[in-house]
Amino acid sequence: MSLQTKLLTYEDYLLMPQIHQPSEIIQGELRMTPAPSPDHQWVAMNIYTLLRQFVAKRGLGVVLAAPCDVIISRSPLQTRQPDVLFLNAERTGITGRSELRKKKPTEIIPDLVVEVLSPKDSRQEIDEKLRDYQKIGVREAWLVSPEAETIEVLRISSGEITTAGLYGLNDKLSSNVLGGFDLQVTEVFK
Repeated sequence: MSLQTKLLTYEDYLLMPQIHQPSEIIQGELRMTPAPSPDHQWVAMNIYTLLRQFVAKRGLGVVLAAPCDVIISRSPLQTRQPDVLFLNAERTGITGRSELRKKKPTEIIPDLVVEVLSPKDSRQEIDEKLRDYQKIGVREAWLVSPEAETIEVLRISSGEITTAGLYGLNDKLSSNVLGGFDLQVTEVFK
């Protein structure tokens, strides 16, 4: 006899208590993951801090860190939790906490997502996440490898996902989504 997993609906999601452990809902199934390694968190928080300083100084929008659900679809329910995300104020109308609190989860569509890769992440899993982000209109993704100390910048459109650049420690990264933002990659990994 096999046990059937009850698939979550969007209505179930809205009633769920806050979960402070990394998790995603894939095809209605809640998938919990272990907490990221300290190195993963270090890299993610360095990126968060650098992005937040740049965005806040210029009033460009809001930068959030995981765990923060991004709803991909309501039926079947699908969510993702990028390590860092940026919401453009011009597009979303979100410039701070007061506007953010008024938004429904389905209204939080990032312009930029950052995924810090773990050794266990398969290429298939990464590609599935990228396709999910493409479905909702995310324009740029950064795949950050703490092991290789590289950042791959991907441009996302409705038709394709293309690599804009692969940046190493000696490189300076720039973003189409954050005009004027130049990041010395060593800042992320130090």
